[in-house]
Amino acid sequence: MSVEYFSTRTKGEGISASKAILKGLSDDGGLFVPSYIPRFEKTLDEMTNMSYKELAYEIMHLYLSDFTEEELKDCIDKAYDEKFDTDVIAPLVSADGAYYLELFHGSTIAFKDMALSILPHLLTTSARKNNIKNEIVILTATSGDTGKAALAGFADVPGTRIIVFYPKNGVSSIQERQMVTQKGSNVSVVGIKGNFDDAQTGVKQMFNDRELASELSDAGFQFSSANSINIGRLVPQIVYYVYAYLTLLREQKIGNGDLINVVVPTGNFGNILAAFYAKNMGLPIDRLICASNENKVLFDFFTTGEYDRNREFKLTSSPSMDILISSNLERLIYFTAGNDPVKNASLMKELADTGRYSVDDDMKKVMSSFIGGYATEEDTAREIHELYERTGYVIDTHTAVASNVYRRYRQETGDDKVTVIASTASPYKFTGSVIKAIDPSVSGADDFELSDMLSKLSNVPVPDAVSMLKDAPVLHDIVCDKTQMKDTVKSLLGIE
Repeated sequence: MSVEYFSTRTKGEGISASKAILKGLSDDGGLFVPSYIPRFEKTLDEMTNMSYKELAYEIMHLYLSDFTEEELKDCIDKAYDEKFDTDVIAPLVSADGAYYLELFHGSTIAFKDMALSILPHLLTTSARKNNIKNEIVILTATSGDTGKAALAGFADVPGTRIIVFYPKNGVSSIQERQMVTQKGSNVSVVGIKGNFDDAQTGVKQMFNDRELASELSDAGFQFSSANSINIGRLVPQIVYYVYAYLTLLREQKIGNGDLINVVVPTGNFGNILAAFYAKNMGLPIDRLICASNENKVLFDFFTTGEYDRNREFKLTSSPSMDILISSNLERLIYFTAGNDPVKNASLMKELADTGRYSVDDDMKKVMSSFIGGYATEEDTAREIHELYERTGYVIDTHTAVASNVYRRYRQETGDDKVTVIASTASPYKFTGSVIKAIDPSVSGADDFELSDMLSKLSNVPVPDAVSMLKDAPVLHDIVCDKTQMKDTVKSLLGIE
């Protein structure tokens, strides 16, 4: 039975995977979800020795039912190529009693590469399959990593343009420089005076603006999204959790069927949701440990059952997690509500109107495999320092949040199952915070000097993604108020 896609907010006809990828967001503001979560067609033993590409096809074809084998394998081949600095694609590194799943070996040294390397190819294939003649405008808000990965993925892809909004003072200096130096005749980068939630809200409003959609269509454009709200982003992320388990199985760290825990530093909830989908496909995962920074709205949610974004927004050293509106959580809410769009829509309306909602006991039972934890700024810095002192292994700030949350979870519960921690970014993306954590006496060095220091400390060469930035010219310098995002998009597209 083919998987179709439905909105989380209204009952309606299912649409194909390619149409869901093209639209990004449903017309009613809901997110697209699969009609059911498919089970693995092959056993874990049968998949154990698959390459990353082979496994990607094995998982993704179950969800992308209207893609031919040739189409999907072509997308996979183009995505997971020499852009990654290792044939393994997602190495698993053992350190201090846990396994760190390194998801930062792509061209922008962050986990977003894992999905955004393939999304442009899924999107352009979807456009061909549906006879789309309009130019596709990728409209995206970023808290730091999605922006660069999307820009790199879509740069000079025929038939597309990409506009990325980011909080002007809410990303690391390396993240900002990666974006504003991006080459490509079809790319635009805009800093906004506001935070990530403002950027994400502005993008969602434009997607739901029918008058704007009409203006775009008249000018030969249509919107699509590269954010994790796009199902074409979520599906590829399932693959690396399965790959991590199979790596442990192949290396005889676990037995077939042994349960593992997974820890994910979480902002917009897409990455950990992919692990939840993997679990429901048949991957033996016990606990899904959702790690938050001081913007701990998700920790509070999993602790109390109430989601409440009415709180102070904090800028932290893990900016990709500085989020109070976790968009992908809606997909989990829909699932735990028994795939009931009416119930989900009611909760989302409550969130929009009051900034909060609560789930009932039945829904809590369905999401009982999730556990929330959070790390303070002090916890994060200490984790980087202590892990380096104990092992010589260097992690970034986001991974440190997850590592700290896991270490305390293990101490408090005694749960010593084999555990995979999603390592979501290279420490070179946050050199200032990482070096300061390892050696607080360092001061006055710029990002490139810090990178050289980090290379000596970690015995890992400075990635090209960082070293190439040193002399790269700034190509994008537009800044707008959060209320001017729509006008800025129209200006960039030449629509009066």
